[in-house]
Amino acid sequence: MDFLFNKENHFNLANLATFFNIASGILAIYFLTHGEFFGAALFAWLGGAFDIIDGKIARKYGLSTEFGVQLDSFADFLSFVVVPSMFIFFAVFDGMELELNTLFIAFTFIYYVISGLRRLIQFNINAHIGEVEKYFTGVPTPLGAILLWIVYLIWLTGYVNEYVVLVAMIVIGYLLNSKIKIPHP
Repeated sequence: MDFLFNKENHFNLANLATFFNIASGILAIYFLTHGEFFGAALFAWLGGAFDIIDGKIARKYGLSTEFGVQLDSFADFLSFVVVPSMFIFFAVFDGMELELNTLFIAFTFIYYVISGLRRLIQFNINAHIGEVEKYFTGVPTPLGAILLWIVYLIWLTGYVNEYVVLVAMIVIGYLLNSKIKIPHP
């Protein structure tokens, strides 16, 4: 079991937690494509828990590596960019594309995904292995996912329509790459 605490092993304890984050994201997508929103939400939040756990393990046991940094960003892209945007699409827009403005819907989702990807790539370029900055520059993708979740919950109340959801996605996508400073927990 020494491999779990071997920094150079790609299957160390921190990376295993990240792999569980990825598995949770894949399972969330499975449930989304089958219209099971509770299961999708459950696995999306579970992925978030694994994202917190992997970082804590990596710092506590000195397991931070370039591989781990890259792996974590791929997991974040899946769990905090692709899954939340797919959740919004399947829960709010699926089947309504022709009733609403199809091009606006397509633009919004493509913009959000590219914004999230760009944010994660820039984060990796600026990352220093094993170090945690005092502030994030721009909204981190996990917070972006939480903001999308809040938008979805507000939409469920009926107080906002689908166009407000789309505009909120564009605003959140913009905030991912903004100069806003968010304290690192």
